[in-house]
This record gives sequence, C-alpha cells and structure tokens, in this order.
Amino acid sequence: MSRRLTELPLLRLLKPGLYVHDDEALNAEPTLELLSEPITPIDAFFIRNNGDVPEAGGRDWTLTIDGEVERPALWTLAGLREKFETVTVTAVLECAGNGRSQFSPATDGLPWRLGAVGCARWTGVRLRDVLEHAGLKESAVYTGHYAPDRLLADPSRPALSRGLPVAKALAPETLIAFAMNGEPLPRLHGGPLRIVAPGFPGSAWQKWLDRITLRPHEHDGEKMCGTNYRMPVRPVRPGEPLDTSEFAVITDMPVKSLITAPAPGFTVPVGGRLKVSGFAWSGAIPLAGARASCDGGANWCEVALEEGEGPFAWRRFSTTFEIGQAGPLVVLAQARDVQGNVQPLEVEWNPRGYCNNQVQRVSGAAVAA
Repeated sequence: MSRRLTELPLLRLLKPGLYVHDDEALNAEPTLELLSEPITPIDAFFIRNNGDVPEAGGRDWTLTIDGEVERPALWTLAGLREKFETVTVTAVLECAGNGRSQFSPATDGLPWRLGAVGCARWTGVRLRDVLEHAGLKESAVYTGHYAPDRLLADPSRPALSRGLPVAKALAPETLIAFAMNGEPLPRLHGGPLRIVAPGFPGSAWQKWLDRITLRPHEHDGEKMCGTNYRMPVRPVRPGEPLDTSEFAVITDMPVKSLITAPAPGFTVPVGGRLKVSGFAWSGAIPLAGARASCDGGANWCEVALEEGEGPFAWRRFSTTFEIGQAGPLVVLAQARDVQGNVQPLEVEWNPRGYCNNQVQRVSGAAVAA
C-alpha cells in the first residue's frame, strides 16, 4: 500500500471537508465556504506535500544549526523553548501554485483551485534569535532547510529542501514554529517544527524541520533550482523554450483577495440584497484597499477592510448590493497594495502556474421574487 493511502484515513478524520487531489503525494484543499473565519481552523487548512508525511519524533526531535556559523548547535524542542523567547505571529500561508487550475493552457503542477491558502496564529521562536546565538559568519547569505520527507517515487531523495535569504531569516516575523492556533503543530502541518516565513510562498515554510545550514550562496537544495518555485523575469509565451537563468526565486506573494460568500451558483431575489464577503492580503507590501462589483466589473464600490491580526494576516471585507432587476450576476473583488499593484482581471501566463492573483469571479443570478 502506498504511503499516501495510509494517510488518507487520518486526513478524512481530521479534515473531513477537504477535497483530496489525485496525486501520489497527499494534497488537499477546502471549499471556500470553509475559509470564512479570520483565523482558519486547523480542520479547514489545506495540506501540501511534495513527498511522504514523515513520522514526528516529538520529544526526541532535534534541530541542527550548522554551516556558515561560529558555533554549530543541536537543539531539542525543550531547549528551544527554554533558551529563546516564545512569540506568536498571525500570517497567511499560501501555496505558490494556488489557483493554478485557472491557467490556460494548463501548466505543470498540481491543479489547485483557490483553497490552498489559510491564515493562522503561528507560535515558536524567532529564527533570528537561534541564528544569532550560533554566530552568523559574514559569508552567510542564505539558509538551507532540511527535513526527513522523501520523494515517493525515489525514497533516496529528499522531497523538498528550500531556504531563505539571510535578510528574511533575520526578520522579526520569521519563526521556527512549534504551535498552530494554540495547539502543538500537527504532523500534517509539519510538526513538531516548521519554518514560518510570512509573505513568502508556502514552499519556503519548510515542514518537519530538522536542520538549518547557513550557505555562502543561494541555497541549491531539492526544488530550489531550475523553474521550481521560480518566476520568469520577463513574459514567457506558451511553448517558448525556457532559459532557467531567466527565472528568479519567488520571495514575495502578490496582493490578492478571496470571496468566501456567496458561493458559485447563488441566487438572490429582485429587490433583495446580496451580501459579499471575503478577505484581502498581500506579501511584504501592505494592503491599500479593495473594491467589489456584482455586475462583472461594469460598476465598482470601495469596500472597507477590517483590521487584521498584524501586518501579515488577511483582512476581512464585507459589503452588500441592492438587486434591482433579474438576470445574471458576476461578483468580483479586487485588492491593491500601497505601491500601486492591483489584482489583474486576467492572469498572466507563466510556465509553472505560480502566483495567480487574478480577480476571482463568482457567478449567480437575480431572480424574480
């Protein structure tokens, strides 16, 4: 029996509302109605794996710090808790491939819908504190992260080994996390230890973390090179030969919004009011605002954004439209950041289907009362 099949009963028990993708590794996402809370419940949070789901060692788990440091170290979970300050950061975690199914022509990679995203409270210790205790050398420019998960097709190879530029590793929001929403970090979400790198794509949030190596150059671990989790630095047309030297690591997720209500296929009576709600978020660049439409973008109204739990949390919006006549309705929401970046109405194609932040369209109808 494949390792994936042994994990399915656990997933069904803990996350009964998730759609499981037809993939060798265990990958699943919720329907958008399950993402209606400012803090996404663990049982509604998406699951992303590149390989198997390793057993969590609990008390026996250790974390090695080595490479370009003065004082290599070996930490236990208890040691990290005792030595360093515990902090909590609320942040959106989004897979870089979220929304990949909307690209045309189709691209390589898992055909995520729009549910590979969630916002949680992450608790742990600052990666900066751990690295400064080890004494970073001036030669350290990147971290390399390691974990025991392995490719299902070739267990001799790691499933993923990503890293962070040192500036992000030393940022105060970047954590080595051991809890999620006030609970010990679940095994399905990388427990007992994972990286939390707010604003960066989910691939940078290494799960089941057991080693951090400081590198004198950009990390070259599994799925760090080629076109993996990289965007072209210029537009690329479908079918065009790819030059991997013209791809750069994704280090910031774009401004985006998600409509959680109404659901596709909704109806509203003429003379009634249509309530639209959802969330907006961004990577490192703060949000500036958002607007919404119920007629496919012919007319827009500005929507107020509620305060989020810190700069990396998503922010709820809610508005209502008065429905005056029968006919089709198309609800849109469009967020923008303080640097003038705006969600596009149509996605710009890229060969791996990453960073899709196009405006979401939810179709329904107004019907005679």
